[in-house]
Amino acid sequence: MNFFTGKKILIIGGTGTIGQSLLKYILRENPEVVRVFSRDEHKQFELREQMNQYCNVRYLIGDVRDCDRVERAMQDIDYVFHVAAMKHVPACEYNPYEAVKTNIIGTQNIIKASLNTGVKKVIFTSTDKAIAPTNTYGASKLMAERLIASAQYNSGNHETIFAAVRFGNVMGSRGSVIPLFKSQIADKRKITVTDLTMSRFMMTLQQATDLTIKAMKKAQGGEVFVLKMPVICLKDLVEVIISETTKKLNISTDDIEIKEIGLRPGEKMYEELMTIEEAKDAYELPDMFIIPNTFLQREFSYPGVKKAIQKSYSSNDEAPVSRQELLAMLKENGLI
Repeated sequence: MNFFTGKKILIIGGTGTIGQSLLKYILRENPEVVRVFSRDEHKQFELREQMNQYCNVRYLIGDVRDCDRVERAMQDIDYVFHVAAMKHVPACEYNPYEAVKTNIIGTQNIIKASLNTGVKKVIFTSTDKAIAPTNTYGASKLMAERLIASAQYNSGNHETIFAAVRFGNVMGSRGSVIPLFKSQIADKRKITVTDLTMSRFMMTLQQATDLTIKAMKKAQGGEVFVLKMPVICLKDLVEVIISETTKKLNISTDDIEIKEIGLRPGEKMYEELMTIEEAKDAYELPDMFIIPNTFLQREFSYPGVKKAIQKSYSSNDEAPVSRQELLAMLKENGLI
């Protein structure tokens, strides 16, 4: 029997890119019901039309800022995936308290509702921008990570397990630069980039989905799961997209202007997956790191793990993938 067979699952933010991918994965295992919770009625309508062959999916309009609504959505639920967030860096920067209400207060509402309703496990999706944050989005996600960790060691006699996964940039997700670059080439013959020397951890949608599912299955309480992700240099990404897109449009690469506009408020030149301090206590698997909650002061047991090397994992220090490897990743995921 599969992990989700006969279970009741709630996906908060279920109409987003990650949420929809999780939904499709879970439905393959024949759950009793999957509730899709989000505040976008149009996206719910589109998803309902796309998934109309499934009779075990429920669509709930609501907002993580509304604790009563969240708790109502969690009635009789076994597993919760919290993938809702305000995530665009400039939007969070110019509307910081709105980011606080969604990313911090919303997460606390989910914690409270989970404990009140006796949910078995909650997986929260965080970001590499939560490490040494320089912007409101990263700071709000860091605070949400801390709330999830705190929920585990302050849960009293409740048996709910809380854990987090830490993502890099997800290829092709809403807000990804890849579709933006392609449309700029087609419409304006010009690409605007912040800084060509910038580097980022990049993961595919399938990797993000698999990591989140693995975290749900492996979580023992309070951990942060971090996928080992390839590093992408922005200059390489720009040049690969220009080369491939101009071929399809039958235009010359010389016709495309690249304009550097500088970092946006709160934006970083590189990202970090894990700090030196976190690595000191972290475990390592072939495909991921597991950062335990040290406040719990207990041993964790994961088959096949070893202690991680104590160092900071930064996109500035790791070697980027080659352009050939990058092109293969983009093609494999239907992004180019």
